[in-house]
Amino acid sequence: MSELKQIQAPIFTVGLQQDRDTINKLMAVCIDSSVGDFRYAHRIFSYIREPSLFVYNVMIKAFVKRGGFREAVSLFGRMRYDAVSPDNYTYPYVLKAIGCIGEVYEGEKVHAFVAKTGLESDTYVCNSLMDMYAELGKVGSFKQLFDEMLERDKVSWNIMIAGYVRCGKFQEAIGVFQQMQKESNEKPNEATVVSTLAACTALKNIEVGMETHSYIKKELHLTDKIGNALLDMYCKCGRLSEAQKIFCEMPVKNVNCWTTMVAGYVSCGHLDEARALFERSPSRDIVLWTAMINGYVQRNRFDEAIALFQEMQDRGIKPDKFILVSLLTGCAQLGALEQGKWIHNYIDESRIKVDAVVGTALIEMYAKCGYIKKSLEVFYGLRQKDTSTWTSIIYGLAMNGMTSKAVELFEAMGTFGSRPDGITFIAVLSACCHGGLVEEGRKYFHSMEKIYLVEPTLVHYGCFIDLLGRAGLLDEAEELIKKFSDQNNEMIIPLYGALLSACRLHGNIDMGERLAMALAKVKSSDSSLHTLLASIYAYADKWEDVSKVRSKMKDMGIKKVPGCSAIEVNGNKGTMLSLSHFTANIGLPT
Repeated sequence: MSELKQIQAPIFTVGLQQDRDTINKLMAVCIDSSVGDFRYAHRIFSYIREPSLFVYNVMIKAFVKRGGFREAVSLFGRMRYDAVSPDNYTYPYVLKAIGCIGEVYEGEKVHAFVAKTGLESDTYVCNSLMDMYAELGKVGSFKQLFDEMLERDKVSWNIMIAGYVRCGKFQEAIGVFQQMQKESNEKPNEATVVSTLAACTALKNIEVGMETHSYIKKELHLTDKIGNALLDMYCKCGRLSEAQKIFCEMPVKNVNCWTTMVAGYVSCGHLDEARALFERSPSRDIVLWTAMINGYVQRNRFDEAIALFQEMQDRGIKPDKFILVSLLTGCAQLGALEQGKWIHNYIDESRIKVDAVVGTALIEMYAKCGYIKKSLEVFYGLRQKDTSTWTSIIYGLAMNGMTSKAVELFEAMGTFGSRPDGITFIAVLSACCHGGLVEEGRKYFHSMEKIYLVEPTLVHYGCFIDLLGRAGLLDEAEELIKKFSDQNNEMIIPLYGALLSACRLHGNIDMGERLAMALAKVKSSDSSLHTLLASIYAYADKWEDVSKVRSKMKDMGIKKVPGCSAIEVNGNKGTMLSLSHFTANIGLPT
């Protein structure tokens, strides 16, 4: 670089900085990452009165490579202002920058410039346009470009498949892969099959996944990327034996391979096999530790999750927020308040940032452990709150009997720029149900589609029917349930269950019998519905009918599921789970 500066000094002394050929060569060397310096190149650029197309292209490319996407777009604007016409080397980097910053309007403007200059027919430029629209989520736009292309190269097909995967259109991605094999002379390469396998994984389409695997065996080598994609597909489709074969065949196994296999065994519930693989892994990154700890939490083996967390600390590996969120989730599921407090204290002592994700986990843990005051304290202490955060505190308040406060915070959401989703509405409708707030519940239920464009699901209907039923508005609830009378499947059973419960509460035998007749069309092994009907008859002293219901349950092989409870005593969760190791290893209060 020092030699370059020695050359640059006389160039500027004699006034050659405005000579196009000289400055083009100087800028090319300055931008070269092996010998140059971008800051120095930027300084030289500022002295050029009329930069050439080559210089603009070099600078735009350099900005994009360094992640300066807005600077690249801004420089493109200056280029057009200086009346320098972009070429097929300019647009791909500008379009990449626009995709990365998510500016749809800017992208459409540049697309219009491309169309005016006739470069839309350039395959390189058209591929870049498609990739930008895929990044922006504009499925219709990149599909139209693809359909209108006169010449498609391998990159065109790959961008189309990867674009559909990126936008969650997995079936369409598989369709393009199959179309490529039938219509194109271009053969799928590594990038093609990796994207296709990702689509198969998302859809759990094992048939196309195996066809793709067969193609790989015939036409391609088993690279790290392909191997990982195959492992992920087979594991998530529950084909662990096939995944294990590929794993054994892979000449080099990076940490991603080990993580995929461990996560595969975890998802299928084979925790001991997962742990054996975890122990064999030559290197472990934070993702692998998280997969194993999360597996223990998901399967309610909380002791082992904590023991592994302790081992992680002993090895000097700093946990990330996802491991702590997983542990807090386990505490919430078990109602393990003391353990949850310890983890919260660990977060504070380790100065781990309590963002919306960690904060939401803390709120949920304290709420499910009955310490709602602490949930509110965490909630109000958060600088950033997303929809999940608001949902957790609303639901927590509802389950702890503070229904008015739950409704108050739901009303405040919009003021703070958060928009409720379907889960938030379940939370607030549950609050209204527990608090007997009929008018508020009715307002929120009907506002879902009209105001928030959230389509009510059976769960929302169930909450609203439960609310009406508890308030004695049985006729209104029955009218609502008639909307689903043609759906003879088990999905609608909770709706009937909510209304049957209300019939028992208010002693409405006639309606209970009508519902029972409707339920007779649905073959269900849910003991609660039959038990509710028996209770309604018992309430009316119709013991013969009670006997008939119980006989029917016996004939159908339905047994009443007993209830159970778990309580925490001195930091231990009764007989459900021993937390002795947790207390002994990390010094929790006993």
